[in-house]
Amino acid sequence: MKLYLALILLLPLLGGTLNALVGRKLPRRLCEALACAAVWGAFVCAALAFAAYEAPETVLLATWLADFDFTAPIALYLDPLSLVMTVMITFVCGLIHLYAVGYMAGEGSPARFFALLNLFVFAMLVLILAENLPLLYLGWEGVGFCSYALIGFWYSDPKNATAGRKAFITTRIGDTAFGIGIVWCFQLFQTESISQINQMGFLMPVGVVTALGLLFLAGAMGKSAQVPLMVWLPDAMAGPTPVSALIHAATMVTAGVYLMARMSPLFSAAPVVMAAVAITGAVTAFYGATCALVQRDFKRVLAYSTISQIGYMMLGVGAGAVTAATFHLLVHAFFKALLFLGAGCVIAALHHEQDLFRMGGLRRKMPVTFWAFMAGAACLAGLPPTGGFFSKDAILAAVWAKGGALYGGLFGLGLMAALLTSFYTFRMVYLVFGGEGATEVHRNPRIMDLMLLPLAILGLIGGFIHLPAFLADGWLGRFLATTLTEGAAHLSHGEEMAVEAIAALVALTGLAIAHYRYGGIRRAARIEAAAAEPRGITAFLLNGWYADHLYRALFIRPYEAIASFLWRRVDEGVIDVSLDRLADGIGTAGQGLGRWSCGRVSVYLLSFAAGLALVLGWLAWGRI
Repeated sequence: MKLYLALILLLPLLGGTLNALVGRKLPRRLCEALACAAVWGAFVCAALAFAAYEAPETVLLATWLADFDFTAPIALYLDPLSLVMTVMITFVCGLIHLYAVGYMAGEGSPARFFALLNLFVFAMLVLILAENLPLLYLGWEGVGFCSYALIGFWYSDPKNATAGRKAFITTRIGDTAFGIGIVWCFQLFQTESISQINQMGFLMPVGVVTALGLLFLAGAMGKSAQVPLMVWLPDAMAGPTPVSALIHAATMVTAGVYLMARMSPLFSAAPVVMAAVAITGAVTAFYGATCALVQRDFKRVLAYSTISQIGYMMLGVGAGAVTAATFHLLVHAFFKALLFLGAGCVIAALHHEQDLFRMGGLRRKMPVTFWAFMAGAACLAGLPPTGGFFSKDAILAAVWAKGGALYGGLFGLGLMAALLTSFYTFRMVYLVFGGEGATEVHRNPRIMDLMLLPLAILGLIGGFIHLPAFLADGWLGRFLATTLTEGAAHLSHGEEMAVEAIAALVALTGLAIAHYRYGGIRRAARIEAAAAEPRGITAFLLNGWYADHLYRALFIRPYEAIASFLWRRVDEGVIDVSLDRLADGIGTAGQGLGRWSCGRVSVYLLSFAAGLALVLGWLAWGRI
């Protein structure tokens, strides 16, 4: 097992390092083959580790940080949660790497691109497999840096560079809170081992655990783009489409959910933390769904969809249904990667056109992409019997089972988000693939279409890995139950069937509304709508509830005003002026004293006499 785990990390690290150091001197095909082989080699090792797994195991690879009683070795922890995450990440990222070979065929800097992809996968695997919090934080910051570099890959365009910086700075806010929480954990528990910390929560007052949980939640908000730190994710679409699929499906945005699931044994005893996680998730799910309703940019629809679906996962964790949240995380990785890669096929075929209102009629011209995208759309909308239906339904059932006014309200908010999700999903399908055809379609490399098929199959049948779908009754629940603490209540069989029926009805209702609204819209009407200036609620949702404007008013403008005052009034008006006047005074005094150096003996004798008189006067004064 130690060999498997070491290779899972070392292969992507080796591939990324080689491409970074010597990739520019290698042929393009060799750079691509090296990157893809590294990730698929890691997947093979993950599959072998899955086959050989018997019980949770800690593997020590090397010493790292050690000072007095503080230790944080390079130790990996393999349990059902980290194991299924590792298999999923390596598989999905392997498909994305192969897809990127076709998508980026005409782009420059292949060595830099594939080196960053490999390093991104390495950092995410470190985060997942870390046995202690400092090592997890190393992977946490690693995915943040790689996302910054990949989002701004086309950095010559100022918009792309700005989007990368925005992602990096926004996530740093949550990372700072998370870092404080890590330091506090060592002060409280005298260890940084995650498994040991999870077992010692009962030793601390509930208030302390609550404060600690809120710090960790702030970190999760940043990485997983939860309200209020969600503004960076839509702008992250500036990167290449394979990067969008990598960030939104299998890696970075799921890190926050994984963190809260991993630490759930510690925080489950703090009701305030669990309620805060659930509220954050429900509000985020609703926020993302409403914003996606009116987006025109193809990838921004999927970006807001990711925000919403990650919110569902956080809602599941907050309801104590860690297994259901993990189940949705796995299924979401398949169908969201499928949707992004399908969107990339469409965008590339239309010469990088991303406006939904300027698309249409691609069902016949791109049949493979259409049917694969339809599978992903069905999963996202939660149509039965797709994996997305079972995973989303499991979360809603867990929330309903909690009962009470709070979770009853969150259940209603989750249902509303599900209805909106179904509507905007099929709005997107009708606008892209329905109606009259686009005038010209470029032929994509075949590998791009081929990568859609396994994801479509896994998205459609993903629900069967967790049947029955509710909580800990299915295979996934039994597998994760060995290490995860489930705090979710159970429903009776009749209540489960009722929730299933409601969820199915909501999804079908959204589909019907989308069909009625967009099923017969003509291409000319779409282009006319695209030219219209958005107003009212449409503008409000199109701009993400004006969250960026709000943050600019609350934080950026006051900061700019203070900085301008300190610069112009204090720095230039006080400090610079004072130093300039002091220098002028010293210069004037020096010029005055320099006049005594005239070369005349009488002046020197007079100066000597004056100085002697001054010294004698000072001594006489001292005597008095």
